[in-house]
Amino acid sequence: MRWVASLFALGLMMALFHRVTAGGALEARATLALGFLLLAAHVAGDIVRRARLPRLTGYLLVAFAVGPAWLGLVRRDEVDALRFVADAGLALIALAAGAELKLETLRRREGRVELARLTTGAIAVPFAAVTLVTLSVTPWLPLTVHQSLGDGVAVALVLGTVAAASSPAFTLAVMSELDARGPVARTLLGVAIAQDVVVVGLFALVLAVAKPLTSAGAVNLAAAGTALAGLAGSVVVGAALGVALERYLRLVRRETVLLLVAAAFLASEVARFLGLDILLIALATGFYLENFAPGAGERLRSALKPCIGPATVVFVAVTGAGVRLGVLADLWGWAVLFAGLRVVGLRYGCLWAGRVAEVTPVLAREGWWGLISQGGTVLALAGLARRAFPEWGVSLEALIVAMVGVHEIAGPICLRRALDRVRELTEEAYHAEAPVARGGVVAARGGVR
Repeated sequence: MRWVASLFALGLMMALFHRVTAGGALEARATLALGFLLLAAHVAGDIVRRARLPRLTGYLLVAFAVGPAWLGLVRRDEVDALRFVADAGLALIALAAGAELKLETLRRREGRVELARLTTGAIAVPFAAVTLVTLSVTPWLPLTVHQSLGDGVAVALVLGTVAAASSPAFTLAVMSELDARGPVARTLLGVAIAQDVVVVGLFALVLAVAKPLTSAGAVNLAAAGTALAGLAGSVVVGAALGVALERYLRLVRRETVLLLVAAAFLASEVARFLGLDILLIALATGFYLENFAPGAGERLRSALKPCIGPATVVFVAVTGAGVRLGVLADLWGWAVLFAGLRVVGLRYGCLWAGRVAEVTPVLAREGWWGLISQGGTVLALAGLARRAFPEWGVSLEALIVAMVGVHEIAGPICLRRALDRVRELTEEAYHAEAPVARGGVVAARGGVR
């Protein structure tokens, strides 16, 4: 009750400040809003952890509650003003995620086949499931009820594409919170990163295929070019940033944390200015430093370790406050349907991958739980979908955003469950949350075959 009372008191204080500062400058109001979001998220994280849920769930839920879509203690313009801070937090998380990808794993045939097979299953089966079911319900789906069959095919393909993506940022955030660094967790992170990269290219391909099927003027192919240019540009900028950071790290041995925070803010501004994906930029930077800059990878991981917690709180709290719950309220039935289809597709995609001897059986059985989260890349694709389909893209974007809202809440909980079942939580986290082994799934810290 003490934590609940603290959260209630914070809400009352913010309601008072909200009223007093109504006519204040945006910068001052945004700073106050950020402080309130961080305090409320911290308290909510402690509350949900007592229920054996990830702290991220508490961050998201309280941000939903106090954001402009519900209580309105944080205004929409304040959330928009805080986007660059959230992007910087995402950049720090993605830097750490990129540093977890090691070429030596891909050089081994066993690791390469496992990652490729799991990624293929996690993309192909959800894509097929969502696409086919969407095609079968086009006469009733609000987006396609008045559209031609070709337009319905385009909607189905786009929804199938976004169903094939996951969220490396949420995956790494949960891993960091629980200090899970076992083989299952690392493989799931690698699959989530590979999904995000492949899906951007798949989105451009889908638009090219949909162009001749849809009615005249229904598809703007420029969005496909934007997606491919964004993918290539993000990787190039990320690699260039990695080269610059490597040179600096060779010359300066101190203040590495400060350097990385500054680099994260710089990368977020560059991404905003050039219209690139901050997640892909930071992933490419972390990957370069880990694999092509001797000694920099270890230093990078060591410096980022104390940053991931605060970066996660900032990123998740601001992201949660910005989610439009009204969209979910209008389309919740369809969003839940497609989210459920995606989860079923992930499950059977991982089971299909398990038919290859190189894929760890425990990953085939439990890995799909860890791939449910979605986030930034899908929201970026939703914005591209709005521009790609000028006539009805706004409704398509709204449905995608509603699906992401479902996955943002369910994903961290499911990933924590997967790590619990394969026993890849640290002893401290494991005993602190008192999990119960279920279903006889007991995996040693080094993995199970």
